[in-house]
Amino acid sequence: MTRFGFVSTYPPTRCGLATFTEALAAEMTAPPSDSAMIVRVLDGSEQRGRSMGERSLVSAELWPDDPASMRTAVEALNACDVAIVQHEYGIYGGRDGDEAVTLLNTLSVPVIVVLHTVLAAPTGHQRSVLQAVCGASAAVVVMTDNAAAILLDEYGVSAAKVTVIPHGVPSRHAETAAHHSDLKRVLTWGLISAGKGLEWGIRAVARLRDLDIPVEYVISGQTHPKVLAHEGERYRRGLQSLVAELGLQDRVTFDDRYVDAADLDGLIMSADVVLLPYVSHEQATSGVLAEAVAAGIPVVSTPFPHAMELLSSGAGQLVPHSDPEAMAMAIRRILTTSGTAEEMHQAALQESHLATWPVVAEQYRLLAESIDDVEAA
Repeated sequence: MTRFGFVSTYPPTRCGLATFTEALAAEMTAPPSDSAMIVRVLDGSEQRGRSMGERSLVSAELWPDDPASMRTAVEALNACDVAIVQHEYGIYGGRDGDEAVTLLNTLSVPVIVVLHTVLAAPTGHQRSVLQAVCGASAAVVVMTDNAAAILLDEYGVSAAKVTVIPHGVPSRHAETAAHHSDLKRVLTWGLISAGKGLEWGIRAVARLRDLDIPVEYVISGQTHPKVLAHEGERYRRGLQSLVAELGLQDRVTFDDRYVDAADLDGLIMSADVVLLPYVSHEQATSGVLAEAVAAGIPVVSTPFPHAMELLSSGAGQLVPHSDPEAMAMAIRRILTTSGTAEEMHQAALQESHLATWPVVAEQYRLLAESIDDVEAA
């Protein structure tokens, strides 16, 4: 029997890391002999104890600049066989999240760190934090070959310590959905922030008004909680003003719900194109991208590292950052050129960098067993 301890944001927090950890923990404890415990990482804007209860996996909460919660988290994790720690600079306390280093250096159990951001051009302090995080870990997981190469070249992490395990995707058959014959749907989904570059997507759709079949652009997702706490709905209001300025009220739909898995499946499969106009040049992983490709929906994306790797097989098309004309041309090609969408669909089905959550969980389970063997030797 293995008891896994997870450190991450976690529901009811709504963010990519929380969703990732919820799915991974559920699959890793599918064997009845194994169990999971969550140390939920929170910031000052969230309610203490909200996710802790008799039936919850959350056993402890970790707050920034809170030594007492650090001690409680360490105690809970040290009662496990292995700790799986999600790392993102922004979720931990301290400068560049350096309280994560304190946590890792205090643990007595073997640690697998999962890196969700690997910066190719970090500041000096960001580099030292990530090097310390990796140094305190028995194993380091990244989700792309590109991120692994950066770890080795830029941070000097030993190749023996690094394992590439892809971002998990739901167990879904990638079948072409029955789309509405009277319109084509372009979809962007996920938590909204300025980094998503949605203004470029809106401007791209404005360039498609001449098509015989109308193009609808659906922007689905709530504003990111941290953005909401610091600046409210300013970014969303700016997008809505742009829609009105361009006269696209009948072409752009904002769906501000946080959709559950079943509704998300239906939303994804209703799309003709998934558009990812992200501003970041360094986004190491994207769960949205992985799910879009797994569903077999053609993707138009800016060239952030995960997209460059995942779309190289032909499952989508890369376009320059902040270039609505190029985005519009790519969408137009998919919607109007015979066979293009089907070719991308078939390429997605053959994509080797994708794995369902049960497969991903098994890779983590095997990695945990391997470091346990090393610790015991």
